[in-house]
Amino acid sequence: MFFERYQGGERAVLVQLQLAGTDRDLSLLEFEELVASAGGEPVAAITGSRNAPHARTFVGEGKLDQIASACREHEAELVIFNHPLSPSQERNLEQILCCRVLARTGLILDIFAQRARTHEGKLQVELAQLTHMSTRLVRGWTHLERQKGGIGLRGPGETQLETDRRLLRARIKSIQGRLERVRNQREQSRRARRRAELPVLSLVGYTNAGKSTLFNRITASEVYAADKLFATLDPTLARVDIEHLGPVLFADTVGFISDLPTTLVEAFKATLEETANASLLLHVVDVSAPNRDELMADVEAVLGEIKADGLPQLMVFNKLDLLEQPARIVRDEAGTPTAVYLSAATGEGIDLLVEAVRERLSRTLFDEEITLHPRRARLRAALYEMGAVCKEEWEPDGSSRLHVRLPLADWRRLNP
Repeated sequence: MFFERYQGGERAVLVQLQLAGTDRDLSLLEFEELVASAGGEPVAAITGSRNAPHARTFVGEGKLDQIASACREHEAELVIFNHPLSPSQERNLEQILCCRVLARTGLILDIFAQRARTHEGKLQVELAQLTHMSTRLVRGWTHLERQKGGIGLRGPGETQLETDRRLLRARIKSIQGRLERVRNQREQSRRARRRAELPVLSLVGYTNAGKSTLFNRITASEVYAADKLFATLDPTLARVDIEHLGPVLFADTVGFISDLPTTLVEAFKATLEETANASLLLHVVDVSAPNRDELMADVEAVLGEIKADGLPQLMVFNKLDLLEQPARIVRDEAGTPTAVYLSAATGEGIDLLVEAVRERLSRTLFDEEITLHPRRARLRAALYEMGAVCKEEWEPDGSSRLHVRLPLADWRRLNP
């Protein structure tokens, strides 16, 4: 039940104001890239500053005249604000400008709607769209002010607007139920991976940081990767065997962005839980971005929303080829790898990333050969029950030599 995208009016006038009290300067370039990712053609950009948004139209009268003039000059039929707008502000602006008005949230939802490929992804986007649209229903049925009574005309006694809202609530509830089943299925898969003791490494980062390119380079996969915002929407898992460590799972996830709509965070909760349950987060950063510290802070904010900010992280500074610097590993005072500088596009530094991952994960794993006397049959059974036994050989005296791999905390609990 996707909302059909309007076919005309892709020539867009962009509006971005710097509001007093905001710590960061909004990126006009990122805004233009978002519009281009949605299939729009930016023809003019209206910028300025304001102490506080106008309650009725967000912008003042002078700026409103400037926007209207730009629409007439460029024959634009769409005005996009790089800000959240209230439903009443959107309606007032559309009446004054005589064209469609879209806020930042609606723009991001439109991009997600175009990129969704899997059944789950489409359900998640539809839920976010419906939740967003539920506050923006307007009375478009003036001829049905109230369904009339009389013979053959007795209805439920509600306006068409009320009927639309009731149907919308029913559809939202239905999608939430289906996504809850998806969440349960994902949880079953995660339990199976935990039983198999497969570490999960989740690639997280700002959109267009190069996560999918890095994922393809490490896993030899062919996930869609492009130099555009939100090229990846549906999560992908791939198993990789790392020497002296064993099999691990890499997860490619949707990119984050500043002011990510809360409806999207809620709708994509089942997908984002893959990140929240990872053994190690690989935080991919575009090292060439001039505002990379702000982008890293935005990612940390979203990780906090999904309660993944406490997980161990390894920083991956990507696109090193744009700076022409050598690949390297950065370590802390204890010698633990904390960051890797590499280029996913050229492959330089990928071996260093694998080395850093092996070091980080091996510190949390017990991967040894042990010999158990027949009296330790209970410990042997517990190791088998956990799926921690990789190989077993028997000694002439009846002892068993086991190659076991399991989390270090579990080993200490079984063998204090």
